[in-house]
Amino acid sequence: MVTGTRADYGLLFWLLKELHFDDRCELQVIATGMHLSPEFGLTYRQIEDDGFRIDAKVEMLLSSDSPIGIAKSMGLGVIGFADAYQSLVPDLLVVLGDRFEILAAVQAALPRRIPVAHIAGGDTTEGAMDEAIRHSITKMSHLHFVTNDSAARRVRQLGENPQFIFNVGSPGIDQIKRLELLRKPELEAALGFSFRERNLLITFHPATLEEKAPSEQFTQLLMALSTFGDDYGFIFTRPNADTDGRVLNAMIDEFVVLHDNSTVHTSLGQLRYLSVLALVDVVVGNSSSGLYEAPSLHTATVNIGDRQKGRLQASSVINCEPHCEAIRAAIEHAVVLDCSMAVNPYGDGDSSPRIAKVLCEIGLEAELIKKSFFDF
Repeated sequence: MVTGTRADYGLLFWLLKELHFDDRCELQVIATGMHLSPEFGLTYRQIEDDGFRIDAKVEMLLSSDSPIGIAKSMGLGVIGFADAYQSLVPDLLVVLGDRFEILAAVQAALPRRIPVAHIAGGDTTEGAMDEAIRHSITKMSHLHFVTNDSAARRVRQLGENPQFIFNVGSPGIDQIKRLELLRKPELEAALGFSFRERNLLITFHPATLEEKAPSEQFTQLLMALSTFGDDYGFIFTRPNADTDGRVLNAMIDEFVVLHDNSTVHTSLGQLRYLSVLALVDVVVGNSSSGLYEAPSLHTATVNIGDRQKGRLQASSVINCEPHCEAIRAAIEHAVVLDCSMAVNPYGDGDSSPRIAKVLCEIGLEAELIKKSFFDF
């Protein structure tokens, strides 16, 4: 199993648990990307603290977050994963999502004839290059664990064998179902931050295919936040290692210095992140967690711009353009929105055991590797 960010590790956590204690398989973990970067909190330590052995570390992130830097990081990743597979000799590779680290992992597996199990394929996100990466991974994968019926249909439309497409829901909901979340006093002590009358969790990642630069959109968000008084608290989490991510980090730092009612964290970890998500009034930004996890906690989401455009959405999600006035209006609407009846379209929180069952029972015979195109 490959994990490259704090986000995908959180989604994979309970599947890792399932496989770790299953005698039918031997779990190997490869950590890469942001996990190995001091800038992003060296989060591989959390994996080890949770009791998992990291069998290989693939260093691939360059210090540059420019387009050429990201492209070179992908190339380094392919080389690093090739070495890791040579050492570990895996029978099956499990990956999640649509980031460039995962694309590198799957590319390196292809010539070694390692079958790939891909989690969360078939979604659409029109505002990011993740869209193309996700579908590319689908075509290089052999088992498909999708989160909803629409995604299953798209994977089928890409020519994949229906026999190997499994609608299991989102593993992110498994965390919510199984974790005992922190209460407000515990969380305030852990964060070093006092909640206000109204509180917002802000996670904004660079939207890599938007017309405007990420900094322009983020400026509009910060301008909107500045119009709210001290009765509002702002909890920022830093963006991913994507193009122009460091620019957004600098803008967050400047905002937090100037606003006592705000705080920023490089990585909250799953327990603290979900606890914050449950206690705030609104999650604001363009993170998939606002669509995948927030509805299960009955927390409103203000989804900015096109980064998540095309994904299934619960009634608790409010979409808005990346403009100051639109963002402010959406937040004002969200803080009074009743989300108690919101239904999460991404499943029931039992994805991990479903995935583990298939992984441990599937036959890895030749027909799994030698794919045929199934016409829709």
